Amino acid sequence: MSRKNREIEVMETAVKVSRIAEEDFISLTDIARHRDTDRTDDLVRNWIRNRNTVEFLGIWEQIHNPDFKPVEFDGFRRQAGLNSFTLTPKQWIERTGAVGIVSRAGRYGGTFAHKDIAFEFAAWVSVEFKLYLIKEFQRLKETEQEQLGWDIRRNLARINYRIHTEAIKENLIPAELTSQQVNFVYASEADVLNMALFGMTAKQWRDANPGEKGNIRDFANGAQLVCLANMESLNAHFIHEGVAQPERLIRLNRIAIQQMRVLVEDQGIKRLEEK
Repeated sequence: MSRKNREIEVMETAVKVSRIAEEDFISLTDIARHRDTDRTDDLVRNWIRNRNTVEFLGIWEQIHNPDFKPVEFDGFRRQAGLNSFTLTPKQWIERTGAVGIVSRAGRYGGTFAHKDIAFEFAAWVSVEFKLYLIKEFQRLKETEQEQLGWDIRRNLARINYRIHTEAIKENLIPAELTSQQVNFVYASEADVLNMALFGMTAKQWRDANPGEKGNIRDFANGAQLVCLANMESLNAHFIHEGVAQPERLIRLNRIAIQQMRVLVEDQGIKRLEEK
C-alpha cells in the first residue's frame, strides 16, 4: 500500500491525512483528540459500537469492498445497541475484511478511516469540527492539485528541453564540428529562446547582473517558465521544418507575447508564486 502522510490543522488540532491504496484516509485518533486528549481510543470504540455506525460502515463496505464479509457484518448488526456489545476497529477489520478503516502502530499510528467515514466520525464528535475539517481537507486537496499541475509543468519543461536539444543535434550540428563549435550552436539556440522571451541573451543578462548567481532562467517567474517550455517544443518543430534562425526568432517572439498575456493572469500560477 502506498502511504503518504500530510497534516492539516482544524480548530487548533493537528489532523493527519494519509494516502492509502490511492485514497485519502484521515486519522480518527486525531479527530477524537479534539474532544478528549486522554481517551481517544475509548471515543473511537464508543462510536464504532453504535448501531447507526455499524449500519453506516456495513453499507459503505458493501459499496466499495467486493471482499467484505456480509455474514460477519450481520452478526455485528444484530448485537449493536445491546449494553453488552463491544467492538474495536481491529475486530471490525479482522472479522469483516473491512478496508474503510485502518489501524496502525508506531510513530504515525492510530486509527485512520476513509474520508467518507472520517467525516461521519467528526460529526459524532462535533458538528462544528466536521465542518471545519471538510473545509481544511478541501483546502489541502486544492493545494495538492495546484502543486500537481506545477510538477507536470516542470516535468514538461525537462522533456521539452530534451526535444529541443535533440532537434538541434539532428539538424544544426554537422559531424565535423569541434566540441567548442557544438557548444556555441547550443548556446546560440538557447539565446533564440532567451531573446524571444526575455529580450536579451544570456551574456547580456550576466553583464547587467554581475552580482547574481545562476543564469537568466533561474530568475524566471512561473508564467515565463511555462512559456519557455512551450517555446522549446515549438522551436524544435521549426528547426525540423528548416526555418532559418532569424525567422524562428520573429515567430517565437510573437508567440511569447501572446502566451504571456494569458499566463500572467493564470490564478494557479499566481498562487504558487505567492507561496
